Amino acid sequence: MARPRKFDEAQVLESAMDVFWRKGYAATTPQDLVDELGLGKGSLYNAFGGKRALFERALGRYADTQAVRLTDLLDAGGPVKARIRDALHLLLELDFTDPDRRGCMAVNTATELASSDPEAAEAVRRMFARTEAAFVAALQEAQRAGEIDPARDVRALASLLLATVIGMRVLAKTADGRAQVERVVDGLLDTL
Repeated sequence: MARPRKFDEAQVLESAMDVFWRKGYAATTPQDLVDELGLGKGSLYNAFGGKRALFERALGRYADTQAVRLTDLLDAGGPVKARIRDALHLLLELDFTDPDRRGCMAVNTATELASSDPEAAEAVRRMFARTEAAFVAALQEAQRAGEIDPARDVRALASLLLATVIGMRVLAKTADGRAQVERVVDGLLDTL
């Protein structure tokens, strides 16, 4: 008979997400997970099936908790351009107040694994598609409200917004300060 679990699975996933987000998949060892999660190797493997399975669940948790913050802001009320600005400034705030400068776990995963790991690439592709779809919906709303010229291609603008967000998240990891990334936001908003 299996023994009952003596840990909070949601908290373990949150901690695992932090470890993978900070270190990346390849640099995270099973011992890192044991040390930082407070679980024995047996418990870790019995509960999650190993490092890879835990990484996939942690990346899913990131999508469900962290990445959704941007789409929530885009879905809020008020002028759409202001919501887009607020969403981009939220990302700036997250990046520049994070002492580890982790950036975006999806972007980190794409740069680390996408060329060699089709499953990781597909997981990130789904997250990026979700964000781009939120941009499309917001931009269509902006067109209906007269904030954006109805002749503009909202799919192209949404792709531009997504690419800018990805670039901002990478740039923020190495920027000396916020000014450079804030200029990116200002320039992007001017194009809308």
